Amino acid sequence: MDIKESFIIALGALRTNKLRAVLTTLGIVIGVMTVIGMMTIVRGINATVEEQFEQIGTNTFFIQKYPAVRTGRLDEKYRNREDLTVEHAEAIKERATLVSRVNPELYMWGQRVRYKGEKTNPDILLYGASEDWQVINGRYVKSGRFIKSFDIRSSRKVCVIGMDIKETLFPFIDPVGQSVRVGSAKFQVIGLLEEKGSTFGQSEDNIVAIPYTTFHKVYGKEWGMNIAVQATTPELINAAIDEVIGILRVERKVPPGKENDFEIITRDSLTETWKNLTGVVFTASIGIAMISLLVGGIGIMNIMLVSVTERTREIGIRKSIGARKKDILWQFIVEAIVLSGLGGFIGIIFGIGLGQLVGAVAPIPSVVPMWSVFVGLGFSSAVGLFFGIYPASKAARLDPITALRHE
Repeated sequence: MDIKESFIIALGALRTNKLRAVLTTLGIVIGVMTVIGMMTIVRGINATVEEQFEQIGTNTFFIQKYPAVRTGRLDEKYRNREDLTVEHAEAIKERATLVSRVNPELYMWGQRVRYKGEKTNPDILLYGASEDWQVINGRYVKSGRFIKSFDIRSSRKVCVIGMDIKETLFPFIDPVGQSVRVGSAKFQVIGLLEEKGSTFGQSEDNIVAIPYTTFHKVYGKEWGMNIAVQATTPELINAAIDEVIGILRVERKVPPGKENDFEIITRDSLTETWKNLTGVVFTASIGIAMISLLVGGIGIMNIMLVSVTERTREIGIRKSIGARKKDILWQFIVEAIVLSGLGGFIGIIFGIGLGQLVGAVAPIPSVVPMWSVFVGLGFSSAVGLFFGIYPASKAARLDPITALRHE
């Protein structure tokens, strides 16, 4: 009996019991759909995040009080750390020889901008920035100018706004030179930032930047601060990090032998941390998929055992006219593989559909990795082969005389 004939017999058996075949393959469908869908979603999210990280220069790193990723309650050692201050940033700027730019970054969510009776939603991100902010963050002005050193020295009440604020408050006029209120304080608009778009549905243009000295003067010094540092060249970033660590340990009076009481974050470390997070999510989804495939495989074994019982007389007739054990074995193995492969094919279609649906609803690219399609088909077929061997061997071992007597 060749493969073609076995395949035809398997399809005939599936057509005879359509509903049973569909219910049997449901676990396979869910497992493969989960694998394909999660591969598509995770790949889309990683591509979006990596695109954002690419905007961070290879010679830029950040200093923070807390780790880049925080889950649950922070350890006491992090909560008890001294806050980063403007003095720390100034010490780096004055003493570091491998650093070209330093930007103390303060930020506050939930502000509202007003102009002549019009107002934005209370979801503005307010930055306290230095003159180096736009270069380090890759955000340049479209019109007007950015914050200068004299604005910082004089704590001037000037601001640079994002495109969303311009479209809300100044749809028909140039905002540069106009006066707005950010919260309760009045500022003069000196610049308009170029449009950047959104990330995961969160607009990057709903922001206001003011001098960091003005930020402290108007909104207080209790707000946490990060420090962005740019090394002179990408090749010197590791040396610059070591130099900055030495300066900060002296400024923060960290005893020799004790670990740093601050965190250094680079683009590579952010990318690696993010991939580890999505890797955990993907691993969990693979675990769920494996359970579904196991359930589907047990279902296939059960149905194949039922099929062997139902077709005992047919097996006896085949053996009586010359079918060998391996012919019967191969017939039922092919049927199990076709059954599970059909479930895998349907699961691939649903998985691609799930990825496309998420891509349509969420602002992430939806690209199905072609290798995941072959993995899905391979796994589903392997499940059919593994769980089909026992029923097939049981059918092959049937005595033809006993089988012919079966009613």
